Amino acid sequence: MKLQAALDTLTLDECLDLLKETNGSVQIAEVGTPFVIKEGMRPVRAIKKAFPNIEVLADTKIMDAGEFEADACFEAGADIVTVLGVSNDATIAGVVRSAKKYGRKVMVDMIEVQDLAKRTAEVDQMGVDYICVHTAFDVQATGKDPLDDLKVVNQVIKNAKSAVAGGVKLATIDAIVNEGAEIIVVGGAICNADDRAAMAKALQGRLK
Repeated sequence: MKLQAALDTLTLDECLDLLKETNGSVQIAEVGTPFVIKEGMRPVRAIKKAFPNIEVLADTKIMDAGEFEADACFEAGADIVTVLGVSNDATIAGVVRSAKKYGRKVMVDMIEVQDLAKRTAEVDQMGVDYICVHTAFDVQATGKDPLDDLKVVNQVIKNAKSAVAGGVKLATIDAIVNEGAEIIVVGGAICNADDRAAMAKALQGRLK
């Protein structure tokens, strides 16, 4: 199991400081979608240069031009890129081609996929590395969490590994760990903690 820190709203300098504080607890640094929109690939390059031993995920949520857009991410140093599960099969195939070309990895974000079991089974055959269940930020306030969706994906996948994102915190991580996921994504629980190093260490300590 790996702990992924979702870096969405901090500045680049703040992210670098956070990764210094949490070094040893965080295995994957996610350059979140808001961060990508604001800064492009600059944070990917900077984080990879500063922390070569940490995997960098570019949360681009690719929806079209899969190979072209994934190429740009991998050329910037990303180890993992995300493509949306609701995108066309041809787009996902393009991202997979790019990943194979660069020797990197693909995560499919299943946010807003309506038939999760069916689409998981389809995506699982496409050569992707991770299938991520994701409770959207805008719906987390309703109390929904990703555990039920994770159970669905884990029952279906045969090739890829599962990942989980969306409001994960210390109070909810044990149930997710017990269900099983290769990558557990945590954002605000680390970024907004009074002691970010202690929180990351505590979360990492719950992983198997």
